[in-house]
Amino acid sequence: MSVVLAEAAEPARPLTGLWGASLALAWREVARFLRQPSRLAGTVGQPLVFWLALGTGLSPSFQAAGQQGVSYTEYFYPGMLMMMVLFAGVFSTITVIEDRDQGFLQGVLAAPVSRLSIVLGKVGGAGAIALMQTCLLLLAAPLVGFPAGPVSYLMILLTLMVLSLGCTGLGFLVAWGMSSTSGYHAVMMLVMMPLWFLSGALFPMEGVPAVLEGLMWVNPFTHGMIILRAPFYHEPLQVLTDPLYWRSAAVVLVTVTLVLAGAARRVGRRDRGV
Repeated sequence: MSVVLAEAAEPARPLTGLWGASLALAWREVARFLRQPSRLAGTVGQPLVFWLALGTGLSPSFQAAGQQGVSYTEYFYPGMLMMMVLFAGVFSTITVIEDRDQGFLQGVLAAPVSRLSIVLGKVGGAGAIALMQTCLLLLAAPLVGFPAGPVSYLMILLTLMVLSLGCTGLGFLVAWGMSSTSGYHAVMMLVMMPLWFLSGALFPMEGVPAVLEGLMWVNPFTHGMIILRAPFYHEPLQVLTDPLYWRSAAVVLVTVTLVLAGAARRVGRRDRGV
């Protein structure tokens, strides 16, 4: 009897509760995505069409501007992967608003689970969805002509994983305070698309005006493009000995950490009047 009472009085292990709730929420996001194939078609198809249209149309102008030996289709390919991560993150975190409207989120908030587990579950599940969709387009890299080896592709996958967490974390942070999906789309397109345009995904930084170059250097997406693009064009040893690569990697890691910390803080704060 005393043993039973002692076990009943023992507090729940926070680590088990944290990761158990996080995995449950993450799996719910993935399962819901697998039941909606239209999301996959729309999220993958739009960047793919964008890549093919711009790549074939701008290659002559790109080579005439001095970028000899590199077609625009090849140059834009890493930028298209970044676009894929961005779009997938935006579409995946919109489920935060849907869950609130359907009452599911209120039930999760009332449950005895950590607020951090909500962030990890939603962002982790949405990040996994974004990574899966991006990996589908990554399979086309050998067809484009990139000579990357296994180690380079491992570095690319790790980079995409971190970028997907950052994009979905930012999407979660914005979606948590939104009340409509249309407003969420408007805000995310207003914020994310300029960051992507000024990341070096569409055009090189060389030769741009000084003001525009300064904006690009303070843009975290620019540093994400630097670490994403490097393994496509250089050997792993050359990449890992490049100081610019490590500086950009540090900027990306710090930014993703701040975004996730801000999301956890936002979930833990009560809205006035609610």
